[in-house]
Amino acid sequence: MNRPQSAVSGPSAVSVAELELGAGGPRLRPAPGADEPVPGDVYALVRVDGRPAATVLGRYRAGEDPAEVLAALAEKRLMESAAPHADAERLAAQEAALSIPAPGPAAPPRASVIVATRERAGSLARALDSLLAQDHPDHEVIVVDNAPRTSATRDLVTGTYADRVRYVREDRPGLAAAHNAGVASAEGEVLAFTDDDVIADPRWLSALAAPFAADPGLGCVTGLILPARLGTPAQILLESHGGFAKGFAPRLYDPARPPADEPLFPFTAGSFGSGANMAFRASALRRAGGFDPATGTGTPARGGDDLYAFVAVLAAGHRLRYTPDALVWHHHRETWQDLRNQAYGYGAGLTAYLTATLVRRPALLPALLARLPRGLAHARTMTAERGGGSDGVPGEHGTHHHPWPASLSRLERRGMLYGPVGYLKARLSQGASR
Repeated sequence: MNRPQSAVSGPSAVSVAELELGAGGPRLRPAPGADEPVPGDVYALVRVDGRPAATVLGRYRAGEDPAEVLAALAEKRLMESAAPHADAERLAAQEAALSIPAPGPAAPPRASVIVATRERAGSLARALDSLLAQDHPDHEVIVVDNAPRTSATRDLVTGTYADRVRYVREDRPGLAAAHNAGVASAEGEVLAFTDDDVIADPRWLSALAAPFAADPGLGCVTGLILPARLGTPAQILLESHGGFAKGFAPRLYDPARPPADEPLFPFTAGSFGSGANMAFRASALRRAGGFDPATGTGTPARGGDDLYAFVAVLAAGHRLRYTPDALVWHHHRETWQDLRNQAYGYGAGLTAYLTATLVRRPALLPALLARLPRGLAHARTMTAERGGGSDGVPGEHGTHHHPWPASLSRLERRGMLYGPVGYLKARLSQGASR
């Protein structure tokens, strides 16, 4: 039974902005694609010398200077939050031990940006505008039109973006199949992936690609995902309980040196990043077999394509790096039904990707079985309450200002039970079609 929209009613719209701290005083501007902040709650990305450093949530009244109000909160947050600095120092020490130089000013490697889409020409145009404004000196943009019903995407790409964006059509439905079509067409040394509902920061691609030049053992890089708008209760609820952000501390995951604070590594792939902001070394992804076409949105598996690729690359011995400098702004789904669909899809995608990993990489079975009891307990805890994460989001992580509805937790668990079935259905249907 569907819950009415009032099930997540309560919080009013929150303005989304960027706050730059510098010698000239704080400067506040709306986030890309967002409206000018208005009196009330403002969620702001804090930049220090242009680099993402934190987020804050503050309220200002008519007549007050919102930049000054938020700057006071930001300075307090940055002074109190020593953990990101400690994590950055640990990362530097870890990379020094591996003789990995920090990404420098040299030009990043040639990159291909792959955007899979299906019948969303309006949001795709917004995303493409941001991708064509990247400061990366040598990159191409590829749009993969997945199982199209109309010619809208083709008309947009070959018309408005002719000679600037390459068009690829993939008739087999599913996000992973579309990504594989983009991989087959791409020419870059680095393959970057994002969604049709994001706006990429101008430095996004450079920040995502630069670490590959510094570390030959690096197979994957993921980046920071922040909300582009917080205009509906569903959007605010999702961001209040984690959203897609992974914080502001850079992190290196090395299969040769499993992280002590993640005993389930590498099967906690959701902690590495998300498909809306990821890049792979082309040779590493291709050797790993690409994405499993029986996973992802658009298949009975409902998701898990990005998680499968993360584990596949790590299982091949490559390192994975998270860098908050690579930023995209994501347009969260707006309605309660969207949130229900996401909750179910998260659960299904999690167990679908684990099933895919076992089917395609059976040598990982002993390691997975050894971690399974703790993994199930961990997953149950995650679905019970989606708290934790970075500070400064609506509702303040770890509080109960906007409690995660029990109905959504139940949907996630139902999705987890369905995931293996959905994956096997996808494999069978693809086998029958071939």
